[in-house]
Amino acid sequence: MNSINRRSVLFAGLGVAGAGALAACSSGSSATPALVNPSGSAVAATEKKRKGTGRTQKVTLTAAPAMLDLGGGVMAKSWAFSGQAPGKEIRLSAGDILATELSNQLPDKTATSIHWHGIAMRNDMDGVPPVTQQAVRAGANFTYRFIADAPGTYFFHPHVGVQLDRGLYAPLIVEDPKAPLSYDDEWVVVLDDWVDGVTGTPDEVLAELRQGMGGMNMGGGSGSGGHEGHDMGGMDMGDDSPSPSASPSSGGMSMKFMLMGAESDLLGGDAGDVKYPYHLVNGRVPADPAVYQGKPGRRIRLRIINAGGDTAYRVALGGHQLTITHTDGFPVEHQKVDALLVGMGERYDVLVTLEDGAFPLVALAEGKDATGMALVRTASGGAPKATVRPKELNGKILTASELRAAGDVRLPSKKVDRVHRVELTGGMDKYNWAINGKAYDMADPTANPLTVEEGQRVRLDFVNSTEMWHPMHLHGHTYQLGDSGPRKDNAIVLPRKKLSVIFDADNPGQWMLHCHNAYHGEVGMMALVAYQG
Repeated sequence: MNSINRRSVLFAGLGVAGAGALAACSSGSSATPALVNPSGSAVAATEKKRKGTGRTQKVTLTAAPAMLDLGGGVMAKSWAFSGQAPGKEIRLSAGDILATELSNQLPDKTATSIHWHGIAMRNDMDGVPPVTQQAVRAGANFTYRFIADAPGTYFFHPHVGVQLDRGLYAPLIVEDPKAPLSYDDEWVVVLDDWVDGVTGTPDEVLAELRQGMGGMNMGGGSGSGGHEGHDMGGMDMGDDSPSPSASPSSGGMSMKFMLMGAESDLLGGDAGDVKYPYHLVNGRVPADPAVYQGKPGRRIRLRIINAGGDTAYRVALGGHQLTITHTDGFPVEHQKVDALLVGMGERYDVLVTLEDGAFPLVALAEGKDATGMALVRTASGGAPKATVRPKELNGKILTASELRAAGDVRLPSKKVDRVHRVELTGGMDKYNWAINGKAYDMADPTANPLTVEEGQRVRLDFVNSTEMWHPMHLHGHTYQLGDSGPRKDNAIVLPRKKLSVIFDADNPGQWMLHCHNAYHGEVGMMALVAYQG
């Protein structure tokens, strides 16, 4: 089926509507306070204060259809930047200007954009139609230009519909010339759950999910309950049971893409919604993995990025311990672990000293009983099997809340000026994910903003009232978990739990706050954090 989502239709005609929406942002109304314009003087003034090197790096990105070789004979018809996924890494030094021309060559009059995930940059370059820019129409070009002054591991992807779950993403590495970290080499590791061009498209996945579970007759139980999680009325969804696939003949809707029975203690229960045929590490399937060739005894920095749409990954390198040094670009007090849990949109940097041999870098799709794998090789010899599950996956694993920010990036103690309760609502029954009970409305993007003022210390209280975990991402800022936790822009909020984060309102504009599950965000689990003018 060819599903055209609501957002694509909206964006196609943004030539007039987009300009109107952006103008309305600064004028305000009786119901909404005047908000800082994404291209206004406050944004420009903040950009002038950023420390820059004066150097400019120019890049051209062409978003276009591509036939991607995922390895092992698996070919996927998708969309990608310049014909490859992950796209070519962009690397620059802190303070450099990045000038990227996006050429939209997508089919079917599909509009797109680029969001620079995790970068605290000028608001009008954030790539979020219709809030910060008009969508880039098919056949058109747009140049993103900003100073990247915060070193770290980032990536970029579209912010239109569920395009994130295609091949349109790539790493963005901002190097720190004064970094105290000592290592011999580094390897960027991009994780992804893959459906596009194999079993369907992300738009088809979304169309099925939108039907929810409320009307499904799955049998096997006397009641349907609330379906707020994936509890299907008494069905036995144990690890040995295959995912059910209802059909019209059995009285239920088709379940080509919806995943049942994905359970994880680390994620507090329900682990995910979507059945993915492949889990990739650097664009390759486990049967034909990407390979890092190194030497025993060398110290390697792994920059791990989860670019997936619906999957958290538990990551381990067989035969090795990992030392966590950064998360979401910011340094933490070093901690040794056997494995990492990386939610969608999160990034972790780790150091590892290589042993002698061939070792599997495994990304276990948390709760989904499937893996991605790459190979780290320092000697000749046989490679591990594609299905290997190293014991480190069940070893010591820390969650983000157990990490502490490094002293030089820890926020100073300060009175909180403004608190926003951010209740995560909805469920699988109606697939009505939202924030504070209201689905974000792209047709009225500045309705119900979470307002802040420049210079304020702000606390966000994420209250997850759902039966599922949500990786919550704030654009344009990094927040701190609690009083001394890590600085992050993307954090996992467990079901029926509360997570409080603080940040300083030092980057004026209008910024999205949303679940980085591509499908939860698209149906409405988004809100606007907006500076008052």
